[in-house]
Amino acid sequence: MVVVIATLIAPPQAAASDDATTPISTDRPAVTDSSIVVPAGSLQVENGFAQTVSQGQSTFDGPETLLRFGVASSTELRLTVPDYFGHVEMSSGFGDLTVGMKQQLGPTPGGFDVSVVVSLSLPTGAHSISSHGYDPSVQLPWSRALSSNWTAAGMLSVYAPTQQAHRNVTGETTFLVDRQLTKTWDAFVEYVGDFPEQGEPRHLVHFGTTYKPTLHQQIDLHVGWGLSSAAVDHFIGVGYSFRLQVARH
Repeated sequence: MVVVIATLIAPPQAAASDDATTPISTDRPAVTDSSIVVPAGSLQVENGFAQTVSQGQSTFDGPETLLRFGVASSTELRLTVPDYFGHVEMSSGFGDLTVGMKQQLGPTPGGFDVSVVVSLSLPTGAHSISSHGYDPSVQLPWSRALSSNWTAAGMLSVYAPTQQAHRNVTGETTFLVDRQLTKTWDAFVEYVGDFPEQGEPRHLVHFGTTYKPTLHQQIDLHVGWGLSSAAVDHFIGVGYSFRLQVARH
């Protein structure tokens, strides 16, 4: 499951602009997706690596590549490249491919930016990693600037992963607060709650920071801890993202 906080402090008009001065705004490293789309004609490449420890088992994964292409002022197409999962003392391999799109619905009169993301995971991964099913998901990310330096955001999601040949419909809610520390550096704290149809709820707290060395590049660092017995023990990750203008609006 699969984002950025820097996106949340970008101005609403960024979704409708292919101006080279528009700063990069990504879906990572937060669980909460950006509430805006990439500029029309832009190709954005978001990447990362992470280590996760769950029930004493350590997993490494990467490159966590998400490709986002703006096809219109409020619409983007998305491709999540299969991620490689390396397990210590367990089988390893590539995960499934995911295709999707994001449609920006805001900003609303109340100052909220809102989008809807629809995705479908395809069973292309290794036998021990793939869900072996066609798994849909719907996400509704939102954000609102509280001041020039503070932003609140969140996301409501429904996933339908295939687990042991059966659907396990899972609802997810997130809430995030972001602080702009400097013009190019920000930090966030985030709550994530998963509520599966089968199994116990999973709660975790997530901290992260992003830095933009240039207008169209971003480096991120994030860590998180599980707050319930069913959640992961902890995880840590880093990432690098960039954006290219490949077509005219």
